[in-house]
Amino acid sequence: MSPFKGQTGLKRILNASGYSLDGLRAAFTGEAAFRQLVLLNVVLIPLSFFLNVSRVEQALLIAVCLLALIVELLNSAVEAAIDRISLELHPLSKNAKDMGSAAQLVALSMIALVWAVILL
Repeated sequence: MSPFKGQTGLKRILNASGYSLDGLRAAFTGEAAFRQLVLLNVVLIPLSFFLNVSRVEQALLIAVCLLALIVELLNSAVEAAIDRISLELHPLSKNAKDMGSAAQLVALSMIALVWAVILL
């Protein structure tokens, strides 16, 4: 068991919340792609409230936007871990980073597809 897993109860929740905020702060300050996705969410999510769509459709419009943020956070985490291990060019490192990028491409495609299907 990890020595970092010692906290329980409210203390664990408070610690986890702090780590999550640190992660969001690191992504926002260090990742241009994350900032761009935040901007996209700042535009699209409020827009979803003004569209004549059902609540389920609105939830889908919002969910795919938030999913892209989640994917970008995971992609950035993979990139940071790979870079921490080594900055040396290696085919496995390239594959890991390319797969993270591909995941983000799929997430962005989902935004376009879901919004198009619901609005058109």
